[in-house]
Amino acid sequence: MSAIENLRMDEPVRLDPDRLVVLYAELGQFAAERLIAAAMEDLAVHLVAVQLAAQERRSEVLDHGAAEIARLARQVGMVLLARVAQDLRDCVTRGDAVAQASVLARLVRLAERSLTAVWDYQDMQL
Repeated sequence: MSAIENLRMDEPVRLDPDRLVVLYAELGQFAAERLIAAAMEDLAVHLVAVQLAAQERRSEVLDHGAAEIARLARQVGMVLLARVAQDLRDCVTRGDAVAQASVLARLVRLAERSLTAVWDYQDMQL
Protein backbone atom coordinates (compact mmCIF):
# COMPACT_ATOMS: atom_id res chain seq x y z
CA MET A 1 0.00 0.00 0.00
CA SER A 2 1.26 3.47 -0.89
CA ALA A 3 1.77 6.22 1.60
CA ILE A 4 -0.30 9.36 1.22
CA GLU A 5 1.81 12.40 0.61
CA ASN A 6 0.82 15.75 2.06
CA LEU A 7 1.60 18.56 -0.34
CA ARG A 8 2.67 21.83 1.18
CA MET A 9 0.75 24.62 -0.51
CA ASP A 10 2.85 27.60 0.33
CA GLU A 11 4.15 29.95 -2.30
CA PRO A 12 5.48 33.44 -1.88
CA VAL A 13 3.29 36.39 -2.76
CA ARG A 14 4.66 38.51 -5.57
CA LEU A 15 4.03 42.22 -5.32
CA ASP A 16 5.28 44.92 -7.64
CA PRO A 17 6.32 47.58 -5.13
CA ASP A 18 7.11 49.93 -8.01
CA ARG A 19 3.41 49.96 -8.90
CA LEU A 20 2.53 51.09 -5.39
CA VAL A 21 5.26 53.73 -5.47
CA VAL A 22 3.84 55.05 -8.75
CA LEU A 23 0.34 55.20 -7.25
CA TYR A 24 1.59 57.21 -4.28
CA ALA A 25 3.66 59.50 -6.51
CA GLU A 26 0.84 60.16 -8.97
CA LEU A 27 -2.07 60.39 -6.56
CA GLY A 28 -0.53 61.47 -3.28
CA GLN A 29 -0.74 59.54 -0.04
CA PHE A 30 -4.41 60.12 0.77
CA ALA A 31 -5.79 59.35 -2.69
CA ALA A 32 -3.48 56.35 -3.16
CA GLU A 33 -4.56 54.89 0.15
CA ARG A 34 -8.22 55.38 -0.77
CA LEU A 35 -7.69 53.72 -4.17
CA ILE A 36 -5.84 50.78 -2.63
CA ALA A 37 -8.47 50.35 0.09
CA ALA A 38 -11.25 50.41 -2.51
CA ALA A 39 -9.39 47.90 -4.68
CA MET A 40 -8.89 45.60 -1.70
CA GLU A 41 -12.59 45.74 -0.83
CA ASP A 42 -13.54 45.06 -4.44
CA LEU A 43 -11.09 42.15 -4.59
CA ALA A 44 -12.68 40.60 -1.51
CA VAL A 45 -16.18 41.02 -2.97
CA HIS A 46 -15.18 39.50 -6.31
CA LEU A 47 -13.39 36.65 -4.58
CA VAL A 48 -16.58 35.67 -2.76
CA ALA A 49 -18.59 36.07 -5.98
CA VAL A 50 -16.17 33.81 -7.86
CA GLN A 51 -16.39 31.13 -5.19
CA LEU A 52 -20.19 31.22 -5.25
CA ALA A 53 -20.26 31.18 -9.05
CA ALA A 54 -18.03 28.10 -9.05
CA GLN A 55 -20.31 26.32 -6.56
CA GLU A 56 -23.35 27.21 -8.66
CA ARG A 57 -21.56 26.32 -11.92
CA ARG A 58 -22.19 29.78 -13.38
CA SER A 59 -19.33 30.05 -15.87
CA GLU A 60 -20.14 33.55 -17.10
CA VAL A 61 -20.17 35.00 -13.59
CA LEU A 62 -17.02 33.07 -12.72
CA ASP A 63 -15.21 34.37 -15.80
CA HIS A 64 -16.33 37.96 -15.18
CA GLY A 65 -15.28 37.80 -11.52
CA ALA A 66 -11.88 36.38 -12.40
CA ALA A 67 -11.40 39.16 -14.98
CA GLU A 68 -12.21 41.78 -12.35
CA ILE A 69 -9.82 40.17 -9.86
CA ALA A 70 -7.06 40.23 -12.48
CA ARG A 71 -7.73 43.89 -13.31
CA LEU A 72 -7.80 45.00 -9.68
CA ALA A 73 -4.74 42.94 -8.79
CA ARG A 74 -2.72 44.55 -11.60
CA GLN A 75 -3.91 47.97 -10.49
CA VAL A 76 -2.30 47.58 -7.05
CA GLY A 77 0.74 45.51 -8.06
CA MET A 78 -0.41 42.00 -7.12
CA VAL A 79 1.39 40.37 -10.03
CA LEU A 80 0.97 36.71 -9.14
CA LEU A 81 -2.67 37.11 -8.13
CA ALA A 82 -3.43 38.73 -11.50
CA ARG A 83 -1.74 35.85 -13.32
CA VAL A 84 -3.61 33.18 -11.37
CA ALA A 85 -6.93 34.98 -11.98
CA GLN A 86 -6.15 34.86 -15.70
CA ASP A 87 -5.30 31.15 -15.35
CA LEU A 88 -8.76 30.65 -13.84
CA ARG A 89 -10.34 32.39 -16.82
CA ASP A 90 -8.43 30.06 -19.13
CA CYS A 91 -9.79 27.03 -17.24
CA VAL A 92 -13.33 28.38 -17.51
CA THR A 93 -12.90 28.96 -21.25
CA ARG A 94 -11.63 25.40 -21.74
CA GLY A 95 -14.41 23.97 -19.58
CA ASP A 96 -11.86 22.08 -17.49
CA ALA A 97 -13.69 21.64 -14.17
CA VAL A 98 -10.85 19.82 -12.41
CA ALA A 99 -8.25 22.45 -13.30
CA GLN A 100 -10.76 25.18 -12.51
CA ALA A 101 -11.29 23.86 -8.97
CA SER A 102 -7.55 23.60 -8.41
CA VAL A 103 -6.79 27.07 -9.76
CA LEU A 104 -9.68 28.57 -7.80
CA ALA A 105 -8.28 27.09 -4.57
CA ARG A 106 -4.89 28.57 -5.43
CA LEU A 107 -6.50 31.94 -6.20
CA VAL A 108 -8.22 32.02 -2.82
CA ARG A 109 -4.99 31.18 -0.96
CA LEU A 110 -3.03 33.80 -2.86
CA ALA A 111 -5.72 36.45 -2.51
CA GLU A 112 -5.76 36.15 1.25
CA ARG A 113 -1.97 36.39 1.47
CA SER A 114 -1.72 39.12 -1.19
CA LEU A 115 -4.22 41.34 0.59
CA THR A 116 -2.18 41.02 3.78
CA ALA A 117 1.06 41.73 1.93
CA VAL A 118 -0.27 44.95 0.40
CA TRP A 119 -1.52 46.19 3.79
CA ASP A 120 1.86 45.33 5.34
CA TYR A 121 3.67 47.17 2.54
CA GLN A 122 1.47 50.21 3.06
CA ASP A 123 2.18 50.16 6.78
CA MET A 124 5.94 50.16 6.08
CA GLN A 125 5.56 53.24 3.87
CA LEU A 126 3.88 55.36 6.57
